[in-house]
Amino acid sequence: MTTLKSKLQEDLNAAIKERNELRSSTLRLTLTAITKEEVAGKEKRQLSDEEVTKVITREAKKRREAADAFAQGGRPEQAEREKAEGELLATYLPKQMSDDELRQIVAQAVEEAKAAGAEGPRAMGQVMKIVNPKVAGQAEGGRVAAVVKQLLAGG
Repeated sequence: MTTLKSKLQEDLNAAIKERNELRSSTLRLTLTAITKEEVAGKEKRQLSDEEVTKVITREAKKRREAADAFAQGGRPEQAEREKAEGELLATYLPKQMSDDELRQIVAQAVEEAKAAGAEGPRAMGQVMKIVNPKVAGQAEGGRVAAVVKQLLAGG
């Protein structure tokens, strides 16, 4: 078992003993998603910590989107619960990159792409290829794409 997955398992056991319903249900759902990912495909495999982090990121994103949907649908109590679950999952993820750090990395990548001959909005794919490995897990794809578009447009 990977170290991150075993930490989730230990935290789940502690949450059950503390009778912390929110924490235990959130961790149960997350561990289920990890197990589902492990058995997906032709044969069962162990996920690396990096892959477990991707699953947790995906689960946290689902919680954020659900919280927004519940808030718009007029169900604030359910939105609060989803938001709390998302914040709980965020504690298991690497620290998110600040906007300034992200802008700096993207600006550097835009310069690299321009040096390679890419110009304007069509360079977005090339810039994203340079940026994504550098910010993996530390910035959401939508945030990165927005900054890339802004800088390519000359902002």
